[in-house]
Amino acid sequence: MDVQAPKSYEIRTYGCQMNVHDSERLSGLLEDAGYVRAPEGSDGDADVVVFNTCAVRENADNRLYGNLGRLAPRKASRPGMQIAVGGCLAQKDRDTIVKKAPWVDVVFGTHNIGKLPVLLERARVQEEAQVEIAESLEAFPSTLPTRRESAYAAWVSISVGCNNTCTFCIVPALRGKEKDRRTGDILAEIEALVDEGVSEITLLGQNVNAYGSDIGDREAFSKLLRACGQIEGLERVRFTSPHPRDFTDDVIAAMAETPNVMPQLHMPLQSGSDPVLKAMRRSYRQERYLGIIEKVRAAIPHAAITTDIIVGFPGETEEDFEQTLHVVREARFAQAFTFQYSKRPGTPAATMEDQIPKQVVQARYERLVALQEEISWEENKKQVGRTLELMVAEGEGRKDGATHRLSGRAADNRLVHFTKPDQEVRPGDVVTVEITYAAPHHLLAEGAVLDVRRTRAGDAWEKRTAEKAAKPAGVMLGLPKIGAPAPLPVATGSGCGCD
Repeated sequence: MDVQAPKSYEIRTYGCQMNVHDSERLSGLLEDAGYVRAPEGSDGDADVVVFNTCAVRENADNRLYGNLGRLAPRKASRPGMQIAVGGCLAQKDRDTIVKKAPWVDVVFGTHNIGKLPVLLERARVQEEAQVEIAESLEAFPSTLPTRRESAYAAWVSISVGCNNTCTFCIVPALRGKEKDRRTGDILAEIEALVDEGVSEITLLGQNVNAYGSDIGDREAFSKLLRACGQIEGLERVRFTSPHPRDFTDDVIAAMAETPNVMPQLHMPLQSGSDPVLKAMRRSYRQERYLGIIEKVRAAIPHAAITTDIIVGFPGETEEDFEQTLHVVREARFAQAFTFQYSKRPGTPAATMEDQIPKQVVQARYERLVALQEEISWEENKKQVGRTLELMVAEGEGRKDGATHRLSGRAADNRLVHFTKPDQEVRPGDVVTVEITYAAPHHLLAEGAVLDVRRTRAGDAWEKRTAEKAAKPAGVMLGLPKIGAPAPLPVATGSGCGCD
């Protein structure tokens, strides 16, 4: 009897944390439907290739169509291969994608990712492209199967959509108005994840601390943080990304008073200039922003604060830019996503007058990066001599093999490379180290590890690894990395910039 091999899939993910988490769900949906993941680095050599797109960059469509074009000859030579396009760009462009790339089989939007397996099968049977874009959320995505990329850390969506109208951001138009999950459903998901061995969760939302606006409770987010503190076995809680407008004193108190809420805050600034903030339709001003930072530092002295900054927004003067530099000096961010303004098609800012010349934006950008690098290094040097607990990470130290080190994240999310101990240490385990050296974007602990604590999260990683190894060749295959709940990157660019 000839048994047909399972079909393989590959997912290519662009954009923000929401897209990364959506890709985990797409993986879960496809695996539930019987697909297996294509080998890592397969580069389009799969039965189904899914593009989970982002629409916020000026050249996002060019990038997509370039990638689709490179797959066209491969699809022509491989009978039965299918290509699907989802995410924000699919929500925005709809029928345009099939017109420009008629070899695409499925186009689906941000509100109906759960339909992907059905649409693929329909396209196969009917032998024509399926374009299905829902205008509103059909079901909260967290009800869908999820193939998590980490055994010890997980994203947990608490809301989707956004009620803000920032002039540089198209995401609210594509993701829709904010829709909050029931608190009980969120906590039930977290408890289930902890039962599986997860010890760190990241609460995720387009505007995460606005949680409660949809259910009429202004203190819902702080209550949620405190409730997370009651979950046994949950060691670390993070959240991203908040909005200064909704960042209230009760949230600061909950962070300070809940032991497993980590001393880390990502607080998007975007600009330090009041006129530019007004033009961006950001509902806070410099004084309000710095006031939040001051309160957080008073309540949580060792908190590491990171941010997003846009350079060269239309109409930004040299004086405006100097105000941004002033806030950077005052706030002393541990790290910053710094990126140059680029037109987002469909946003009010794209048609504003006084677009800043590229060379001016570049020069300002370089000045900002240089200042932030200096501050990041100075702030990291303050960590030297401190004894820190690290959660051991997987795949975060690119040179760990050559240097005989491992890598982990401190409570404040700083990346630390440490000397590999004699005893076994697994991702998800916790080690205690003393910091001996600081660089702008990482720390080193070059001495012996002071303590190793084996955890249920490490057990979960070990179990998953053993299960992968036990599966027959050709069934357990790799996936292009779409990310565990990763630390906020230190490189420039902030994903969708929708915070």
